[in-house]
Amino acid sequence: MPIKKSRKTADVKSVLKFANYQLQRTDEHASRDYKRAICDMIETVLHETGNYSGFGFIDNKNSELGSLGYYSRFYYHPYSFKQEPQSIV
Repeated sequence: MPIKKSRKTADVKSVLKFANYQLQRTDEHASRDYKRAICDMIETVLHETGNYSGFGFIDNKNSELGSLGYYSRFYYHPYSFKQEPQSIV
């Protein structure tokens, strides 16, 4: 059986999909601090790769700064994802 080479990059689109999924969670483990960390991570990835296109709140009525609702959001997919794959190192 051949040994698989480890990857040195991650697909930005896949990371964004993972982040958006985590941010919509409502279970007991999806705390404000957890979602804040996910937001920090995905915003860094998107900005550093030139793919940041903004975000929207899942519930605009529950989006007070610093609240759990503030970090319950989704990030938009940039237009560039429709053209060619992006990766991060």
